[in-house]
Amino acid sequence: MRRRLTGRGVAVLVAAVPLLVFGQWGGYPLLRALGAVALVAVLAAVAVTARGLGVEVRRAVYPDRVERGSAALARLRVRNPGQRRQAAFLATDGIGGQAQTVSVRALAPGAEATYHYELPTGARGRHPVGPLTLHRADPFGLAVNRKPTGETSDLWVHPRQLPARVLVSGHPRHHHDGARTDDALRGSIDLQDVREYVPGDEVRHVHWKATARTGRLMVRDLVDPEQPRFTLLLDTRAGSLSPAGFEEAADVAASLLVASARAGHPSRLVTAGGLDLPTPGGLPATRQLLDELCQATQAPADALVPPALSARGGAGGCLVLVSSARAEPPALTWLRDRFDTIFLVALEGPGPRMAAAPGARVLLAADAVQAVRLWNEVAG
Repeated sequence: MRRRLTGRGVAVLVAAVPLLVFGQWGGYPLLRALGAVALVAVLAAVAVTARGLGVEVRRAVYPDRVERGSAALARLRVRNPGQRRQAAFLATDGIGGQAQTVSVRALAPGAEATYHYELPTGARGRHPVGPLTLHRADPFGLAVNRKPTGETSDLWVHPRQLPARVLVSGHPRHHHDGARTDDALRGSIDLQDVREYVPGDEVRHVHWKATARTGRLMVRDLVDPEQPRFTLLLDTRAGSLSPAGFEEAADVAASLLVASARAGHPSRLVTAGGLDLPTPGGLPATRQLLDELCQATQAPADALVPPALSARGGAGGCLVLVSSARAEPPALTWLRDRFDTIFLVALEGPGPRMAAAPGARVLLAADAVQAVRLWNEVAG
């Protein structure tokens, strides 16, 4: 609990002292009266705000994951557990450098009130919500009583997800001699590994012996060597895309990856900064991919294609690179022996340098909407 004078209260107190002194010294009743009124006002403000804020407060954010620009709300529940009436006060919540203030009405003993307020979702990212601050001020704003309370929550603002089609393109992940490649993904045929359960896994894949041995719920990690797979490389190099263009690129990445993952295809997110997230597809994978895209930022990088794609090993399926039309067109011919199909989505207009990219089909687009529309035409 913090009680203090506001800037206005300090100014009134500083003015009250000389008014009293000069009024008394010079025999000016009006100055003495003004000084006394100012001093009494400050003392009254301190007295009004001296009483503690004895309330119980709970704040919940729902949903905790939204697309950029979609609605997200906070629900504030305030209860007066005491035997005395609780005077009205203000509750201020912070998110992303912005503040939301709710006026909480007076509460009778044992009474409870619920308030809802909208949270800003215009910026992609993982935004902390809170801490919540309760404060009471006097009517003239001379003193304030503040009380930080509650826990900090997270609001995940994902990129926009535009309706995208799935390009079914597969590549066998077995060598000609029949040996399995080193990056087989989760599917439904061969046992690849035994891992800890995550929400969304099928119960029929539970490995009971491993569960009894470890004390944790374990599931079989299965592979399907013929299942189509999708890889997306997002250009996160600093300066390659403008800040606005990078948001459009994140929208394109989210749209294509979500479409692939929801179709149950193994979907992999790679960034120029070195992130490499392979997923088995499905709803849990969709959340993983969107959470990573939510936190993707631009940073210095040596090259567009990171070591994760440069390293030898099985690949297959479709590779989509999302970059800028103004960047130097990458030569991708050397990746053709690893991917069935390669596309380059070049954003921010028809740049003079991105007329073609050896080894890939180029889709020139001004923004995410146009890029996904072109992609849907290609995907059929």
